[in-house]
Amino acid sequence: MNRRTFIHRTLGATAGSLLATCAGGATAKRDSLAGEVGLTTGSISKHLAPSGPKLTFIEWPKLMREELDLRVLDIMSTTLPSTEPAYLERLRAAAERAGCVITNLKLNQPGLDLAAGDEAARRHAIDTYGQSMRVAAQLGARWVRPVSGRVKGANYQRLASSYRELIAHGDSLGITVLIENVGWIKDDTDAIPDIIKEVGGGLRSQPDTGNWTDAARYEGLKKAFPFAASCDFKAFELEPDGTHRAYDLKRCFQVGWDAGFRGPWCIEHFHEDFPRCRRELALLRDQLRGWMRAARPQ
Repeated sequence: MNRRTFIHRTLGATAGSLLATCAGGATAKRDSLAGEVGLTTGSISKHLAPSGPKLTFIEWPKLMREELDLRVLDIMSTTLPSTEPAYLERLRAAAERAGCVITNLKLNQPGLDLAAGDEAARRHAIDTYGQSMRVAAQLGARWVRPVSGRVKGANYQRLASSYRELIAHGDSLGITVLIENVGWIKDDTDAIPDIIKEVGGGLRSQPDTGNWTDAARYEGLKKAFPFAASCDFKAFELEPDGTHRAYDLKRCFQVGWDAGFRGPWCIEHFHEDFPRCRRELALLRDQLRGWMRAARPQ
């Protein structure tokens, strides 16, 4: 019996059994990121430039490590200035020199639909994401996050079939596939666990605290966190004292913690002013670290 047949026959419907199977994949081979606070590159997208007065991507790991005391780097594909192998090697080397680890590549290519009814469109999405997974592998990433179907009410069987192909490809590269509450999933609290169950193994979640509607946020997080490999800890505008009026960040953290998630918590936060952006990233980092310290048994 091959590995995939075994998974399909033995997985139960509970989050615990699914998560145990997922943990046997590529992520189990890497060092634990429990307790780590990281950063998504969407946070600095307004401050990056290929060259010139703005920060270059190659410089970012060193700055992130030395000025923010963070080592986990979650890359958004739209912020990656080049996918040429030589550039990817330079970036990976820069991250390693800085003591950083590139964990994830978010695949945000426009117009792709893993649940497309048109088979040619579905195949195009699978092939495009598959090519990007090789980019992630060269960067040394352990995860990729493609976007699920584009339309609400996506056909779960087609979507799951597409995910299985990506998972099989990821197995050959040492990469695990993640699902995030992007697009139509933002108001469907059952979508992530239901799709993971439909896939049958190998798919993990990456809950984003900010991508939910207000009505769905905490219930959606509660249902997604049991399957989580990583988290986008998204914060919008902050008050000078760090207050976040859009929604309760500490409650989002607590939902994840209560579900057994321990990290990495990858901050996603934006500001037009770069010095202020860095100050607020540091503030969010300190909040997360403080909440983790308080939550651990004494």
